[in-house]
Amino acid sequence: MPISYQTDGVRMPDIRRKDTSEWIKSVAKEYGKAIDEIAYIFCSDEKILEINQHYLQHDYYTDIITFDYSESNRLSGDIFISLDTVRSNAAAFGTNIRQELHRVLIHGILHLCGLKDKTTAERARMEQAENEALALISTRLLR
Repeated sequence: MPISYQTDGVRMPDIRRKDTSEWIKSVAKEYGKAIDEIAYIFCSDEKILEINQHYLQHDYYTDIITFDYSESNRLSGDIFISLDTVRSNAAAFGTNIRQELHRVLIHGILHLCGLKDKTTAERARMEQAENEALALISTRLLR
């Protein structure tokens, strides 16, 4: 299966996997990319901190870490998502958990498509791309 959803020490979030996967594929296609193999791994803050420290030498929590194994226009990667941070971000940003989760899911794909978010301009472009991708989701996925 090109897109898989796994957990590491947490309960699987309530997402419609088939519909979500089709949405992810359609967003990648907008960037001229196809999905090869994407593994979403949902985890806790402690697990994502461990990954951040071990692989990136960063000593902080984050909502997402994307490992890119893509070749040419075929997207491949492991995308770790901290459900703890997704929950706290949803509360901080005044949105529901499902909407924030979808934003983070597509954020990882946009990184694989080549978008960055280090500078202010890059972050603005990333946010615009996230909003455009979220606009493609049927309302039933975000409820």
